[in-house]
Amino acid sequence: MKILEELYHRHLSCTEGHPATYIPELAKANVKNFAIVIATVDGEIFKVGDHDVEFSMQSTSKPFSYGMVLQEMGRDFVMSKVGVEPTGEAFNSIVELEKNTHKPYNPMINSGAIAISSYIKGQSFEGRVQSMTKAFSQFAGHDLRIDDVIFESEKTTAHRNRSIAHLLRHFGVIDGKIEESLDLYFKQCSFMVNTVDLAVMASTLANKGIHPKTKVRALSEDYTGDVLSLMFTCGMYDTSGKWAYSVGIPAKSGVSGAIFGVIPGKMGIAVYSPPINEHGHSVRGMRVFQDLSKELNLSIFRK
Repeated sequence: MKILEELYHRHLSCTEGHPATYIPELAKANVKNFAIVIATVDGEIFKVGDHDVEFSMQSTSKPFSYGMVLQEMGRDFVMSKVGVEPTGEAFNSIVELEKNTHKPYNPMINSGAIAISSYIKGQSFEGRVQSMTKAFSQFAGHDLRIDDVIFESEKTTAHRNRSIAHLLRHFGVIDGKIEESLDLYFKQCSFMVNTVDLAVMASTLANKGIHPKTKVRALSEDYTGDVLSLMFTCGMYDTSGKWAYSVGIPAKSGVSGAIFGVIPGKMGIAVYSPPINEHGHSVRGMRVFQDLSKELNLSIFRK
């Protein structure tokens, strides 16, 4: 696809941003890595750049765990524990837990995602991890793995997330298995994918929850709508409003440098570039999505 080549070379020279440093393993990322991939609902793949380079999902995992728990626990239960409202705060904010209902504003910020992870079903911790791995792998169309080194790096440095979990327990959002809930969250963030994988996972959402090639249903169509709506209103944290205005598609970013977006009924798009801005978004990724949305008229508001 010619436009991907053009966008790749247009933004390849961008040197803004830095890899996330508060998780030591992420700080080691090669800042030169850059890839753009489109995966259609018909199973076609268009790719450019370092699309085979693996990276940890980090917060791009949040929509998939949210969908998994919606399907397991039901909408009413999940909404009783985690809200669906956007927040003007950063992704790791704790201020909403001190307000009104004392529950996370939405499942796309850390507090909401930690709560969601705590509701994953299983007879044991290992069983819960296996259940999560199976669900994520269905979206990708092949077995995904959790990187133990990244998991340990996340766990060792997660002082703020640990404080969030204790507040969630204090307000009765999660149960007493605080460390287990946190470990499930760290493990979901440590799933390894490449840019093709992430674009295909996005295309599964675009295809109403059915993987375009394997034809396996990873998520019910009804809950796919829930996931996409939360991605649109909350997926880019405190820049979600600007994203809606300038890009206009459901999306989710992660501090490893990945962003994926979903064009319902058409395609999934993923960009990977480790240098991120102060909001935790890939700088190149933001620029690629803005240009791609404008040049292909992808915004849901500009048809």
